Amino acid sequence: MSAQSVLGVTVRRTTRLGGDAARVDLADGRTVVVKVGPVVVAEAAGLRWLAVPGGPLVPAVLTAERDQLVTEFVPPGSPDPEVAAALGRRLAALHAAGAPAFGSAPPSGPSEAWIGLATMRNLPAPSWPEWYAADRVLPYLRRACDAGDLSAPDAAVIEQVCERLPSLAGPPEPPARLHGDLWSGNVLWSANDAWLIDPAAHGGHRETDLAMLALFGCPYLDTLLAGYEEVAPLADGWRDRVSLHQLFPLLVHVVLFGRGYAARTTAAARAALRAS
Repeated sequence: MSAQSVLGVTVRRTTRLGGDAARVDLADGRTVVVKVGPVVVAEAAGLRWLAVPGGPLVPAVLTAERDQLVTEFVPPGSPDPEVAAALGRRLAALHAAGAPAFGSAPPSGPSEAWIGLATMRNLPAPSWPEWYAADRVLPYLRRACDAGDLSAPDAAVIEQVCERLPSLAGPPEPPARLHGDLWSGNVLWSANDAWLIDPAAHGGHRETDLAMLALFGCPYLDTLLAGYEEVAPLADGWRDRVSLHQLFPLLVHVVLFGRGYAARTTAAARAALRAS
């Protein structure tokens, strides 16, 4: 990534952050993050939608034009238990802000969006089980099978989860406003707070964000969850449904990174079935 100016200001230094993102130091003393590529429109809409009163901090969108997104830079810090508890409470406020429907995109966000480098469709649906099967699990299952990364027996287990989703989903919940890709790498710990970055925002089930935090480990996760439940207690049996909500991001990993994630994905499907 190279540019002579950003926001109309001369660039002094550019430092890669990974992927299509870079830290850019400007001549006027500001530091920003610049991201380029097809994800820009969806990500900008998601960041704006997630900026709710009392919710988690998200970097401000400074500009989003064509294929370039410029946001504020968050100076890094270290995980902290008090900050984690506060993040849990803020996540509860974000989810309570709601969404028009399961699968709804953020305002001005495209229906064809992204989760990481995988495409993701955001189309409203009347119920979570129907939507989760049709727009989150099955499209990625088909792609993984077509690529030869999931076997027919693996696919059969996952399809069984989809068939039984109405009984596996737990008590009905209203559509929550989700970050949508809330693994620990998308939580930035600053000196006194935690920020959320790189959203795949949409209307969904609040347990999905929390299950994704657990997928690859998040510092002080138990403390974060306790903070969340102070504000918005989770429905009975939510721990038994973690594997169900992790099935979608695991399938995305199979699609993006191959059969190395196949065993864990199938294990999550079997765990979801056992929990019923």
